[in-house]
Amino acid sequence: MKLENPKVSIVTPLYNSERFIDQAINSVLAQDYKNWEMLIVDDCSSDSSINIVGTYTLIDSRIRLFRLTENSGSGVARNLAIREATGRFIAFLDSDDVWHPNKLSLHVKVMIESGAAFSHTSYGYMYENGTKYKKTFRVSDSWVDYRQLLRRTEISCLTAMYDVTVIGKIYMPNLRRKQDYALWLDILKKGHKSFPLDKVLAWYRQVEGSSTSSKSKLIIKHYQFLRKFQNLSRIESIYFSVFWIINGAIRYYIK
Repeated sequence: MKLENPKVSIVTPLYNSERFIDQAINSVLAQDYKNWEMLIVDDCSSDSSINIVGTYTLIDSRIRLFRLTENSGSGVARNLAIREATGRFIAFLDSDDVWHPNKLSLHVKVMIESGAAFSHTSYGYMYENGTKYKKTFRVSDSWVDYRQLLRRTEISCLTAMYDVTVIGKIYMPNLRRKQDYALWLDILKKGHKSFPLDKVLAWYRQVEGSSTSSKSKLIIKHYQFLRKFQNLSRIESIYFSVFWIINGAIRYYIK
């Protein structure tokens, strides 16, 4: 079946991101792949984020803005965007991250050619001011299944993409943290595997004070997540938590 330029729906939660949201949007506008829509959902920002996004909606009708009536977290914001999405592919880009200009063109091409229903890519890191680290996070060299993702949490939200025509619309659980990780695990639990594209097509911004900048404080919560939401035994939860600690150190603390 020949498929040409299917639409990609880009899911972007927004909360007090006036310093960065224009960079995220501009990285989407710079894409050499043009059949996309960007669904930005504001989670009751108190800064000028809404006004900034509003100027872009006037410039390009592919950018759509939604607003939550109460602060509910990024998972709820993303789920609203997923419900409103009209594309074949669902992709994710947080309001403080950026994409390479050919992220969509390369990623869509690989997914179609490989027949993957789910895929993720390698990515780089940048400081809060936008300066890029020399290090990058490289994905595996073979398809990733459920237990492999438990060992190595290599699927980052800004690189993930899934095919609605194969998986259907699948949503994040109502969690304040790890809702994206829970979604990837839910997809893989259904028997799908994620195709790893080893190209650095996105940059993750490490913002001072963000939840991912203090992962060492979340070890117990990760264990509880595995026990409660993945129904793993105590031994399995400890086993996979050890891998999470090691990989977290490699990803966020070794520069």
